[in-house]
Amino acid sequence: MRSGTPEPRAAGARFAGQVAIITGASRGIGFATAARLAAEGASVCLTARRSEELERAVRALPEGRAIGIAGRADDAEHRREALDAAAARFGRLDVLVNAAGANPAYGRLAEIDLGAARKTLEVNLLAPLAWTAAVAGHPGLGFAAHRGRVVNVSSSTAETPSPGIGFYGVAKAALSQLTRTLAAELAPDIRVNAVAPAVVRTQFSAALYEADEAAAAAAYPLGRLGEPADVAAAIAYLASSDADWVTGRVLTLDGGLATVGGTA
Repeated sequence: MRSGTPEPRAAGARFAGQVAIITGASRGIGFATAARLAAEGASVCLTARRSEELERAVRALPEGRAIGIAGRADDAEHRREALDAAAARFGRLDVLVNAAGANPAYGRLAEIDLGAARKTLEVNLLAPLAWTAAVAGHPGLGFAAHRGRVVNVSSSTAETPSPGIGFYGVAKAALSQLTRTLAAELAPDIRVNAVAPAVVRTQFSAALYEADEAAAAAAYPLGRLGEPADVAAAIAYLASSDADWVTGRVLTLDGGLATVGGTA
């Protein structure tokens, strides 16, 4: 086997001995990702704003292989605390998943509150950039030495405007471009990719489907909305050695919606 290429692992243990940090991990896509990586052998550091929800999430994962650090994804002190905790507990880092998201504004772009717009950018764009820079430069994690992998959670709204959540889509479009640029700059030691889901059945997205879920699902060729586990599976692929020749990609997960010209 070519030098520098990891030895293949059994499919059920792709992350054995590895460590991941997942932001926004107390529920939804973030928690599903933490559960998927842990099920495949990883130790995980979960971060989220609400400490009680985070503690419940940690208790639901394999004992001794999960820690939780409460704080805002866009807070620099919280990032330092989480990275230091991961270094102290696990001694390394292999995977960063930027799953934290925010959408405090709803409506037409011309009418958006600029304070809400700034918060959207802080959480959805600048925080993933800051987390990536922080893990790459942390002396106790060895992220580049372990051929680190970053997976960002973008959105299908980055490609197709969606009524009411236009600025969220703008922020996610910037995140997709950030993903591609970081992939070019951090190669070959660090891979950076993203997933771009359409509507997934989470509390975060509930306003987009809860009035009539059957009607919302009918727009998708596959006949259903996404589930957090669908996204977690794609993230696990991009973060694993199965994707060792993949970087700078944004993987759309939309049940075929864009194929038939639909919007999330």
